[in-house]
Amino acid sequence: MNFGGPLFVLTIVALSIGGWMFTTWVRAKHGYPVENEWGGTVHRTDVDADRKIALLTDDNARLAGQIGRLEERIAVLERIATENHGQAAQLADQIDRLR
Repeated sequence: MNFGGPLFVLTIVALSIGGWMFTTWVRAKHGYPVENEWGGTVHRTDVDADRKIALLTDDNARLAGQIGRLEERIAVLERIATENHGQAAQLADQIDRLR
């Protein structure tokens, strides 16, 4: 093989382009940013993924608010149970005496 001949040069160019295409395909397949023609990067965008993220964010905020309200209600119930424990026992005794 003639290392200075046109066939050798074209083979090197073809292998370089093929390698570049293969690495670009692998990067695109796995979601990594890909370089465009001018050297900038192009990120894969998924409209459905953005919509799902927005819906999950809203749902998460709603559930966090609901948990906060439930914690407040439990705190009130715990306070009622601990403060009125003695009064409740007296009230139960009075009801039993009335029977």
